[in-house]
Amino acid sequence: MIALDSSALIALVQNEPEAQRIAERMAAAAKWLIGYPTELELHMVTAGKSNEAAARQVLHRLIGDAERISFDRVHLTAAQLAFDRFGKGRHPAALNYGDCMAYAVARVANCPLLYKGEDFARTDIRPVL
Repeated sequence: MIALDSSALIALVQNEPEAQRIAERMAAAAKWLIGYPTELELHMVTAGKSNEAAARQVLHRLIGDAERISFDRVHLTAAQLAFDRFGKGRHPAALNYGDCMAYAVARVANCPLLYKGEDFARTDIRPVL
């Protein structure tokens, strides 16, 4: 089981250099988790793009089998702690709002997080890659 961050999914949609490794890790996982806030972030990132409809179709296919995670008090607390410890302006990881939401899903589920970039690497979250 792995949690998904928007950075990994956008890398797949945009066929970035890490896309193949990300796809392999997703294929190897028995279960994917994605928080509703992360799904909203994906919607916002693709909004207004020239290929908006196509990008959203690809994203919906990619995460179609993912288990959607609703945010409750436990997730809120985990996201707040992520910001307090690793948030922008507080720590070199500089987690933003969306990062804190993905962090919370992984933390509460006690599973690794699939992400692209260096921000989460500076935290205590277990990476998939």
